[in-house]
Amino acid sequence: MKRIVLRIAVSVLVWACAVAGLIAFGTAKAPPVLDIVTKPFATIDDTALPPLRAYRPRDGLQLTFREYPAGGRQVAILIHGSAGSSEDMHPLAQALQGAGATVYVPDLRGHGANMPHGDIAYDGQLDDDLADLVDQMRPQHPGATWTLLGFSSGGGFALRVCADVPLGQAFDRYILVSPYLKYNAPSVRNTEAHTEGPGGQRPSVTSASWAAPYIGRIIGLSTLNFLGVHAWDGLPVIAFAVPPNVPSVTRTYSWRLLRNFGARPDYLADIRAIHRPTHVYVGAADELLVPDKLKAEFQSQRPDIAVSIIPGMGHSDMITRPEAIRFIAAEFL
Repeated sequence: MKRIVLRIAVSVLVWACAVAGLIAFGTAKAPPVLDIVTKPFATIDDTALPPLRAYRPRDGLQLTFREYPAGGRQVAILIHGSAGSSEDMHPLAQALQGAGATVYVPDLRGHGANMPHGDIAYDGQLDDDLADLVDQMRPQHPGATWTLLGFSSGGGFALRVCADVPLGQAFDRYILVSPYLKYNAPSVRNTEAHTEGPGGQRPSVTSASWAAPYIGRIIGLSTLNFLGVHAWDGLPVIAFAVPPNVPSVTRTYSWRLLRNFGARPDYLADIRAIHRPTHVYVGAADELLVPDKLKAEFQSQRPDIAVSIIPGMGHSDMITRPEAIRFIAAEFL
């Protein structure tokens, strides 16, 4: 009997050491800066960037957002992409404002001016923050039509919200711009390919060029989560290909932030659950996504979902270049 107990104890100790090793040492180096994705944001003209405002979500802390007021009866909330901030959405927000929509652009918790970067308190906190922002702004816009628009990972997050009840019912329609659905989705470019855009052929990249996941740590944390242990969910598990010296950029995500900011693992079920008018936009020259496969993913589940592929536009072009923005702004005219 003692021998059996000893074997069990040794096995548990070995397992615990293995999990601890995965969490402690299962990290990865950040990928080199991916200029083809980040440079369009670096060249944004921010001379008319609205100042940051603050609202208080349910935990009592202050979170920041920018407001683009207009006199119309449309309101849009824009969700930035991974590692980004409200500044990234400025060109698109200006265009929607010009089309008559009041626009709110939050820095999601753990991003932009909201410190500390790269973490949240629990999986689902981003949803709660969005609900609180809507609740606080809605009284200012009686009878308005509300749109949630998300870019890249923000597009995946918007899909998550759309499929949710009751939060998804807070919006009258959804616009998903270059939505990132899942690391192994058919629409995610996981093999090197050249894409055509303005000025000729773009460099070959893959989704791995943008982010480096800490595979070992993710396995270790997933194992602990299966056992109900979440004490280390705040550790970073992914690093992005962003410049190291830009204060508004978020360089890493914790495990709980990574799980919250994006579509759910069963994103196809979320597509089937869409219950509001939804339009998907993607650039034909997207460096991280395969446009035709993205269209197939949506329309295989919901043929009624419109998917527009914009010629010549890359991933970041979709919210920074006037040629792409005009298609999206036309929805608000």
